[in-house]
Amino acid sequence: MTNTRYDILIVGAGHNGLVAATYLAKAGKKVLVLEQRDRAGGQLATDTLGDSSFDPLHAGAQLRPDIVDALGLTRHGLAYEAATPYVSLQPDGKRLHLSTTPGDAATLESIRQFSAADAARWPEFVAFMDRAAAFLDAAYRTPMPRLPHVGLAEGWPLAKLAWTLRRLGGRDMFRVIRAMSMSTVEFTEEWFESEQVKAAVAAVGIHGHTLGSMSAGTGYTLMHNWLNRGGLAQRPVVGGNGKVADALVAAFKAAGGELRTSAGVERILVDSLRVSGVRLDNGEEIAATTVLSAADPRRTLLGLVGAPELPPDFVWQVQSIKMRGAVAKVHLLTNGNHGLPAGTLAIAPTLKYLERAYDAAKYGELAANPYLEATTAGKVVSIHVQSAPYKLRGIGWEEARATIERTAVAIVAGQFPALEASVREVRTITAADLEQQYGLSEGDMNHGQLILDQMFFMRPLPGWSNHATPVDGLYLCGSGSHGGGGISGAAGRNAAQAVLKGKPGA
Repeated sequence: MTNTRYDILIVGAGHNGLVAATYLAKAGKKVLVLEQRDRAGGQLATDTLGDSSFDPLHAGAQLRPDIVDALGLTRHGLAYEAATPYVSLQPDGKRLHLSTTPGDAATLESIRQFSAADAARWPEFVAFMDRAAAFLDAAYRTPMPRLPHVGLAEGWPLAKLAWTLRRLGGRDMFRVIRAMSMSTVEFTEEWFESEQVKAAVAAVGIHGHTLGSMSAGTGYTLMHNWLNRGGLAQRPVVGGNGKVADALVAAFKAAGGELRTSAGVERILVDSLRVSGVRLDNGEEIAATTVLSAADPRRTLLGLVGAPELPPDFVWQVQSIKMRGAVAKVHLLTNGNHGLPAGTLAIAPTLKYLERAYDAAKYGELAANPYLEATTAGKVVSIHVQSAPYKLRGIGWEEARATIERTAVAIVAGQFPALEASVREVRTITAADLEQQYGLSEGDMNHGQLILDQMFFMRPLPGWSNHATPVDGLYLCGSGSHGGGGISGAAGRNAAQAVLKGKPGA
């Protein structure tokens, strides 16, 4: 065992791990963060392609404003680019430009080319979605009880959340509750008449999730992604997503925290269902009475803790967590003459198009016509591809990688003919790469699908939504826990608050 005494160890220096660590360090705890890779940031770590830097997994990374303020991240260099447009590219060459900025005349004019009625409803729709996202933010701040055990301490925050919902007013309260279980087909059809507007909005609801436009619960994931994006379009970070990690590391160290990279955790040490520390892959053991894991729940509990240390019925529950990654990322280093404008460019022409792309994933196939989102950062064009499932049938990953690249480039080049000739280098990240390189089980970037039976008090598991585990002193702080999914930092913040409330490490 190392001689240094730590109050708290954190496994993983992704954004949630760093957020939790910084809250705990600012509260006076002696915290050590251990990261397997040679850099902090996890999914936000910037990489290089040729002579250009790029963000491998996410086109934007918008932490919740209260986290940015509480941790003083702007003082450590965190800043965001101006909002960019969300553009749905149509097969006939038309463009649907959508902005969620109130009173944006260009958006209303763009919608009118497809439907005057939809243009008239757009401001009301945006206002509703902003209110729904605000409620969801409040829900993610609210500690979830370990049902069915709800006492006064757990019930009071839920009562406050119910009051927040009631304050939306009767009509919007009903709309929010009802929309969460709806499909985006059902939801968008209640608002709009044109296929182009409905599909453009519905696409955001399935982004990053192995779901289709007809899947129940995509009304909820639309609200979730709207909250995390701040609307429809991805919002880039000044200098790239790595600057989020840089700011978090700087804030953490300023609060007295310690970070070790190239320090992979091989085992979380447990003695009679009580955590006692960790063992690194070099054999070093570090003692602590409190450990937080930012890895996904399955990797944490079955990989780092191990099934023999856990109750059998709990192990079965963990094995049942639905991961189902189906996203690939194609990054193109170009000579700069790619022809793509700034913004989030979506290939999502119809609701049926989105559903058929999902159908392929259900059967272990690559979508012949995938839902795509393309963004640019200097000479690098990044293409988000759905669906390219982790569990492939009848094809190996090397063949699949080549197919994904050809398909993505051909579809985007069909809209921007200069792209293909401008490409100098290609790097594709598949769901298998996400598991092998980033430690994401089944390539699921959300650490578990955001679906109706894995949200709120059922995330990651029914009865274990308060970040605790059957191992005393071991907590989950990654995206697989309540508040997680995407880049917001809410799960890390919530876990730190749960730990401090329990007064660990004293």
